[in-house]
Amino acid sequence: MVLQSHNLFDGIPSALQEENFQTLAGHGSTRIERIVSDGHATPPGEWYDQKWDEWVLLVSGSATLRFDGDAEPITLTPGDHVMIPANCRHRVERTDPDQKTIWLAVHFG
Repeated sequence: MVLQSHNLFDGIPSALQEENFQTLAGHGSTRIERIVSDGHATPPGEWYDQKWDEWVLLVSGSATLRFDGDAEPITLTPGDHVMIPANCRHRVERTDPDQKTIWLAVHFG
């Protein structure tokens, strides 16, 4: 068996019309994904409402997340991470318009 290493920063598109999602690894109901945002946000009035848990780490850039029912959004900078339980309505209010925002997401459950 030949194992290969990869770099999280390789292959990032220079221009993005929409967010870029790339599955890096997965097994069963678990999926590890790289998400690249470039000033993207969830469309007004829309919410994510997933049937699985998601843990996200902000690797570069910055972002603001809002959770349904919370008075204030949370701002993430590199190194910040959040556990989003299944069925927790949330949205991306903003991502950095001046540099790529790179997320590492683990979906499970």
